[in-house]
Amino acid sequence: MRLAGKVALISGGARGMGAAEARMFAREGAQVVIGDVLEADGRGVEADIKAKGGEAIFARLDVTNEADWQKAVGMAQSRFGRLNVLVNNAGIGGGGRIEDTTVEDWDRMMDINAKGVFLGTKSVIAAMRRAGGGSIINISSQLGLVGTDNSSPQYQASKGAVRLLTKATAIQYAREGIRANSVHPGPIVTAMTERRRADPAQRQLMVSRIPLGRYGEPDEVAYGVLYLASDESAFVTGSELVIDGGWTAQ
Repeated sequence: MRLAGKVALISGGARGMGAAEARMFAREGAQVVIGDVLEADGRGVEADIKAKGGEAIFARLDVTNEADWQKAVGMAQSRFGRLNVLVNNAGIGGGGRIEDTTVEDWDRMMDINAKGVFLGTKSVIAAMRRAGGGSIINISSQLGLVGTDNSSPQYQASKGAVRLLTKATAIQYAREGIRANSVHPGPIVTAMTERRRADPAQRQLMVSRIPLGRYGEPDEVAYGVLYLASDESAFVTGSELVIDGGWTAQ
């Protein structure tokens, strides 16, 4: 098992990519803390993991709330004894042009997508230091690398912030054996992309920009996150893992 003996905290673990990561991590031997504001869905993932013989616990986690982060980290340590892996997966999306974006829209997305990653990272450093090191994996986007005309400016800015915060974290904590890497998925089949996928014109537009000609699946991202969480990536830090069907290769 690739994560045997490791304890992982996954934000946004109740649905989509986060739920796929939680299930995959548990199958690979990790003890998993599922952090989310969606309690019913999160407890459903917890129950599913346990039913299959894995170990998991749900923690209510609003990623914009520092106290929630501290409680989730504390839960990981009290329940499982340590914390080795953090996946900053929680995030929201949206469309719109700069001139139509309100300050409230901007602040909400930056709070969840960027400040949430900062707070998660800040909250796990001491625990990972006690564990002798760890791996922080931040879910950015292909739009954290390139711009596009049909996504909101705040989404793209927030995901770009995640990319650079990851590099700062990697440099600051490398000597302590704490690694940090960003993952940049393209369009994935999740609840976040459901509305766009349901519109034939929007779906065709998105697929036309993906050389592989389809949306990705959550497990296809989770396998990349699994690699970065495992000791197989022990010499990898400050890097970007792009899983976008070729979007950024054009």
